[in-house]
Amino acid sequence: MSGPLRAFVDRFSSLRVAVVGDYIADEFIHGDTSRISREAPVIVLDFSSREIVPGGGGNAAMNAASLGGRAAAIGALGSDPNGEELSRMLKEVGVAAGHLYLEPDRFTPTKMRIMAGGRNTSRQQVIRVDHERQLPMSPELEGRILKALEALPGDGVDALIVSDYGLGVVTEAVREMAGRLAGEMIVTADSRRRGDTFRGVTAITPNEEEAEALLGYLPEGDRLGEAGAALLERTGARAVLITRGSKGMSVFESDRPQRDISVFGSDEAADVTGAGDTVIAAFTLSLAAGASVTEAAEIANRAAGLVVMKRGTAVVYGKELLGTLEGG
Repeated sequence: MSGPLRAFVDRFSSLRVAVVGDYIADEFIHGDTSRISREAPVIVLDFSSREIVPGGGGNAAMNAASLGGRAAAIGALGSDPNGEELSRMLKEVGVAAGHLYLEPDRFTPTKMRIMAGGRNTSRQQVIRVDHERQLPMSPELEGRILKALEALPGDGVDALIVSDYGLGVVTEAVREMAGRLAGEMIVTADSRRRGDTFRGVTAITPNEEEAEALLGYLPEGDRLGEAGAALLERTGARAVLITRGSKGMSVFESDRPQRDISVFGSDEAADVTGAGDTVIAAFTLSLAAGASVTEAAEIANRAAGLVVMKRGTAVVYGKELLGTLEGG
């Protein structure tokens, strides 16, 4: 199947995709293991470096761009150093950020990860500190985001990704707009807690834990098919893609049998941070390129297999993805 899949990936560079939702600063504090503190039984780290990379919707947009698509960001950040840094980084890699609004009355959600290691060892995450809370949008800000979404079909945008981390940007009006836009373009939704509230979109992409929270049972064994059917019925989506970690992913469509896809590459992930953002970026671009749902899931599965072998919040490049399709 790799030959036909390659043709879809080759088309990514001709596609335009917008990402609306919660943009998050993923902050990494790196330190070298020094000693055990005399104040408490904890390790002391000698600070070595700090970096911030786009997470949440920012990571989905970064992946869409690195895979070859022309990406645009729609959302809101705080007018603070982290927000300004995220906006700068997105623009630097070619993501259009004219509708990523920096607001003085908001703060930029931040996930701080403390990474510890020695001189000759790889760094491991020892603790994560989240600075985030749901931030209601003002009517004026919501209106600007809705106006930007409404203009997408006329601007020649091929697909929309909704990245909903529950931090306030994806309001009921934004969800309703996403459903309407699905009549004119590919619309996919990745929602931390509200995947079944998206009506009529092309596809939703919950992981196992998110599906369990929605349905009240873990989607595995005999209940996996039941879960896919239930989510299709609740959303009216064309497809449901459930990501299942080391077990790969499962695809559900109302008029087709369930398709289970084994994990690509090693089932021993180095780091799963942001893997769902990579999946939805590759999946959405593939659908916009004309792939079937199953073909798009196959491509997304390969992208996931690549990104989980990278440390931190990472992206997959189009050349890397094409490399998995050589010889097909």
